[in-house]
Amino acid sequence: MIPDYQSLMLPLLKYIKSGETYQIQDVIEDLANYFHITEDEKRELLESGRQTIFSNRVGWARTYLKQAGLIRYPFRTHIAITEAGKQVLSEHLDKIDNKYLLRFPSFVDFIRRSKSNDKLDIDASKIILHQEQTPEENLGNLYIQHRKYLALELLNKVIEFSPVLFQKIVVELLVKMGYGGSVKDAGEAIRVRGDCEIDGTIKEDKLGLDTIYVQAKFCKNINVLVGKPEIQKFIGILAGQGVKKGIFITTSSFTSDAFSYSPRNETKIVLIDGDRLSQLMIDYNIGCTYQQIYELKKIDNSYFIEE
Repeated sequence: MIPDYQSLMLPLLKYIKSGETYQIQDVIEDLANYFHITEDEKRELLESGRQTIFSNRVGWARTYLKQAGLIRYPFRTHIAITEAGKQVLSEHLDKIDNKYLLRFPSFVDFIRRSKSNDKLDIDASKIILHQEQTPEENLGNLYIQHRKYLALELLNKVIEFSPVLFQKIVVELLVKMGYGGSVKDAGEAIRVRGDCEIDGTIKEDKLGLDTIYVQAKFCKNINVLVGKPEIQKFIGILAGQGVKKGIFITTSSFTSDAFSYSPRNETKIVLIDGDRLSQLMIDYNIGCTYQQIYELKKIDNSYFIEE
């Protein structure tokens, strides 16, 4: 299990207690060994996908220790303990956390600056005491929560309307994902058949090197699941069309045996249920639009190099 960033503070300070200068990457690796972090855990990424969770947490442990004056950066990518840091270690603490660091005026000033607001008088100590995750992790969790709510709203909107709108969504999604050529071509290939069935064959790519059979089932009742027999029937249709690849989309979901069913021949099928459909709609901006864009930036260390 990956420890939180506060649990990393004391081990980090102990690791550099000798007073020598240490490369940050070496510190990260040795802390990973100390906490028995597995290779899979080392590779776990933040929601942004740009940094591993463990190195991010070590980074924030470093930042807070530095702002408290317990470590310093003698030069790029290296850290060392300060005299104040050595004094802290002499106390033989069981843990260093945000509550402990609030005894250092420089840390309190840092928190107050980073949490300041022109309109609100924020109590920095109360905020930092309840901050269990790093800022990037908090943002990532908020993003996931917002995305879940948006996906649910999108799916509810889809099932409010008719199979005709569902057909439009299916066509636009497949085209944006690179299938079916143009919207016009895909729209002509994928048609509404009956009250709630949509099907047709489309090109796998713009060159038309292969063909994919698409079937979509529009269900206003999301509790009506698509079962294994319908998947078997779908595979039979593919065989009749001379097609070896298929996509089955539904606004509801599939039974467990439908999801686990695997054709014995070379036929390849992809099942997209309502949840995955709404997630793909978000990814490809179908039925939703940008409300606000936030840019998450970090220090560019390569800039701060003297020629």
